[in-house]
Amino acid sequence: MRHNLKFFALGLTGLLLAGAAPLPDYVASAVNAPVRHADKIKDASRHGAEIVAFMGLKPGQKVADFLPGRGYWTRIFSGVVGQQGHVFDIWPSLMVTPGSKFEKTMTALSHQSGITNVTALQVHLPSLNLPEPVDVFFTSQNLHDLPTPFLGNTDITAFSKQVFAALKPGGKFVVIDHIAVAGAGLTQTDTLHRIEPDTARKAILAAGFTFAGESSLLANPQDNHHLKVFDSKIRGKTDQFIYVFVKPE
Repeated sequence: MRHNLKFFALGLTGLLLAGAAPLPDYVASAVNAPVRHADKIKDASRHGAEIVAFMGLKPGQKVADFLPGRGYWTRIFSGVVGQQGHVFDIWPSLMVTPGSKFEKTMTALSHQSGITNVTALQVHLPSLNLPEPVDVFFTSQNLHDLPTPFLGNTDITAFSKQVFAALKPGGKFVVIDHIAVAGAGLTQTDTLHRIEPDTARKAILAAGFTFAGESSLLANPQDNHHLKVFDSKIRGKTDQFIYVFVKPE
């Protein structure tokens, strides 16, 4: 069963990159929803529709969006899972202190007009106390922040064990992040905001997950991995990995 998922995921990636796989109707509808009007300009570079199709999110499912920022992914997830599903936006409590910019962002996103299936949750890392098990736990460009002071120097494997516990059997942990140069490990997480893919993968597998597939939708061979991700020369165009892990049934 797990092997089938791996080959399905890798095969789907090739089809998406070649433009041969039509998007499921529920994904196409979600990305074209009026609530995403301002997000459309980012779709060409972030590949939101293709990535959601790749990860296999479906109507009626429950999904956790860890550190959702201004809500690019949350709005897509909300449209895909629909009213029979739910989106939990996960915010580390040390970030969303009263009156902080992140607290204001969290509140605005969870009360955005046109969205009624999103709940904001504050958590004390590495603990993830969700109201119910979820089908998908997703994080984009945030895994590298865990072992930094910004998120309380949280161990990635300890965090991943909490994700494992929060998922339903067969649930998926989807991780997107900026690639660091080979051999960098975790040494550039707080400087360049990058993480070596193999380091991330091993840390997550150590929590009990099975590796299910990867996508090159956000690959950029022009990124030499030596610039800070906020540098104007590379911002929005970094070379990124997309990994899918599965909690065994």
